[in-house]
Amino acid sequence: MTTTGRDLPTATENPSLVTACGRRIAVRCLRLAPADRPISRVTLDVGQDRGGEPGTWAALTADEARALARLLLQHAGLAEGGNGPVEPSRQGVASS
Repeated sequence: MTTTGRDLPTATENPSLVTACGRRIAVRCLRLAPADRPISRVTLDVGQDRGGEPGTWAALTADEARALARLLLQHAGLAEGGNGPVEPSRQGVASS
C-alpha cells in the first residue's frame, strides 16, 4: 500500500490557519492506494499549542468532512449572533 498526502486546492498557498491560542490547524487530502481499493480521507492536523502541548489529528470521510463543515458554519453564525448553541443535525456523522 502506498500513501500520498496532498494539499487541498485553495486560493492560498497555505492550507492551514493559526488559531488565537497558537495552534496550527492543517487541512489535507490523504490518499491510501492499496491495489484493490483506493481510500481517500480529509485530514485535520491540530498542532502543538504555544506551550508545546501536543496536538491531535483526525481522518474524515468526505461525508464526515461536509458534516463537520456544516457544524462549524452553524456555530460560527451562532457565535457572531450571540445566541446560545442549538442541537445540530447529526446527519452523515457516525456516533463514536
